[in-house]
Amino acid sequence: KLLIETSSKSIIVIEDIDCSADLTGQRKNKKEKEEVEEKDPVQKLAKEETESKTSKVTLSGLLNFIDGLWSACGGERIIVFTTNHVEKLDPALIRRGRMDKHIELSYCSFEAFKVLAKNYLKLESHHLFDKISGLLEETDMTPADVAENLMPKTSPGNTETCLESLIGALEKAKEEAQIKAEEEEKREISLVPKEEIEKEQEKIANEQSRTKKLSTEEAEG
Repeated sequence: KLLIETSSKSIIVIEDIDCSADLTGQRKNKKEKEEVEEKDPVQKLAKEETESKTSKVTLSGLLNFIDGLWSACGGERIIVFTTNHVEKLDPALIRRGRMDKHIELSYCSFEAFKVLAKNYLKLESHHLFDKISGLLEETDMTPADVAENLMPKTSPGNTETCLESLIGALEKAKEEAQIKAEEEEKREISLVPKEEIEKEQEKIANEQSRTKKLSTEEAEG
């Protein structure tokens, strides 16, 4: 109803569309879910209670609105959806012709950084650019975070200070990413069965023993 009542020549932005409505592969999984619910009455009742509390936005209703069945007489509208999980959305919602443009807002590249540096600091080159370029290749940081560090904290701002602030933020992000990766690796190792670990340790010990034996025979020879 809210979508239908929007005025002509308006821009509609729906953020995190994957969380706003039940549009994540809805039709693809519907049949499978219904079969499970028929076998489990308790699960079916729980679903009905959940649906009564959740959004009433349906995939068919949203598709009808986007395709113009309900808004053909209302004038021009621009609809913008944002999501962090495009792979979870129903393919019918994001197919070409319905969503005319798919724009990926990736992490900040060095080329994007140069544009931001020119806009915020009026800089086209600086001796710290090479260091920043290397860090951006190794670290994931959004353009918004880069821009925040480039904004002068005082007026007039010191360009050197702003660039050093960005370098510090990139180095911190890189360190945090490394710590997270190490923790993930340890977690994966901890999931390995004890028997496999002991088997691998025994294999290493046998290899070391064989190497030591060969070295002894060569020395005696």
